[in-house]
Amino acid sequence: MEVWHLTPWIELDVVLRLLIAAVMGGVIGYERERASKPAGLRTNILVCMGAALFTITSIYGFAGLDAPADPSRIAAGIVVGVGFLGAGVILHSEKGVAGLTTAATVWSVAALGLAVGCGLYLVAVVTAVLILVALRLKTPWRHD
Repeated sequence: MEVWHLTPWIELDVVLRLLIAAVMGGVIGYERERASKPAGLRTNILVCMGAALFTITSIYGFAGLDAPADPSRIAAGIVVGVGFLGAGVILHSEKGVAGLTTAATVWSVAALGLAVGCGLYLVAVVTAVLILVALRLKTPWRHD
């Protein structure tokens, strides 16, 4: 079996994708950290970069192999896996449900990493801005 290697330009693009994912996850994580939420800076950086790396690996990691490759299979796994991660931060008590926004943020940051991993930079930047706007919105009837 022949070993397939990335060209230097593709490797540079892959590194750029990981750096962009780290920055975008970090900006969103910093916002959550400022709000004293459980999934803060490090969590959001790791989720975004991890999703980006899984996506990059699914695109480039199996190229050149004799087996058919389907990059969307790993993307589907990211969606499900992060759903379980997000479910772990949701708490139900007599006072109600807490952690839904944190879970949704983790899930959205994973999607952001997936987009960056695919090279959809503009889509990722617009999404990151929209996530930040959504996190800054205040519900008028809540006082927290």
